[in-house]
Amino acid sequence: MEWILSNGEIVKEQDLEISKEDRGYQFGDGIYEVIRVYEGDLFTATEHIDRFYQSAEKIRITVPYTKDVFHKMLHDLVEMNSIDNGQVYVQITRGAAERNHQFPVNVEPVVVGYTKSVERPVAFMEQGVKATLIEDVRWLRCDIKSLNLLGNVMAKQQAYEEGYFEAVLHRGDTVTEGSSSNMYGIKDGVVYTHPATNLILNGITRRVILEICEEFGIKVVEEPFTKQQALEMDEFFMSSTTTEVMPVVEISGHTIGNGTPGKMTRKLQQAFEARIKLGVIS
Repeated sequence: MEWILSNGEIVKEQDLEISKEDRGYQFGDGIYEVIRVYEGDLFTATEHIDRFYQSAEKIRITVPYTKDVFHKMLHDLVEMNSIDNGQVYVQITRGAAERNHQFPVNVEPVVVGYTKSVERPVAFMEQGVKATLIEDVRWLRCDIKSLNLLGNVMAKQQAYEEGYFEAVLHRGDTVTEGSSSNMYGIKDGVVYTHPATNLILNGITRRVILEICEEFGIKVVEEPFTKQQALEMDEFFMSSTTTEVMPVVEISGHTIGNGTPGKMTRKLQQAFEARIKLGVIS
């Protein structure tokens, strides 16, 4: 039996009720977060919760709990479901109302959260993955972690059907991010990544990686780079809550570097593991 967070209460999964007129279901009118759990602890929970509230504010939804109360709800959910290594998914929608595009009045937002056991993708992190370039056709507020993910889903599906792990999205000639990740190139010891504008989601793992780079004195250039520059990088990697620091060894059939995870990517992986107090990648 799984326990689910439903509007401030933890209930049995079979007791969860969602209205057919919920605006998340009809319009994608809401936002979400995914928080990684390592050995029962919510990793970077404060940062994820802060972004959850920021995204909600950007689309004018008020989260009906303080951040401390919300944090405790998620912690209790993890504990009740006995999650050791896994994740918490939580979303808030504007609520249920008669279907109209404009915001309804006097409607309470709907909060739902659940957990899932997920092991770390160690094999992929050891050997690296392949990605492919796909045009970024999403809306222009990618800084909001919105439920509107159709563009991401279509890109991920295309990559999957072509045998790739991830899509490297680009607007015209400019690389932005992945369908569910942030992207980085390494050239001559410098890490390049798209700046945190409205065109990408400023990932929490991305922020941790940039902190690690600062600690190690690794130069980071937050500037857009082109598709061709991506292919010419010495190393390339992606990051997300679930993939951590993931080496990319091939893009659209073009081998990156020597086709194996590079030394700097390995260094970042090990430093990230130190942050989560694990040690697997060598």
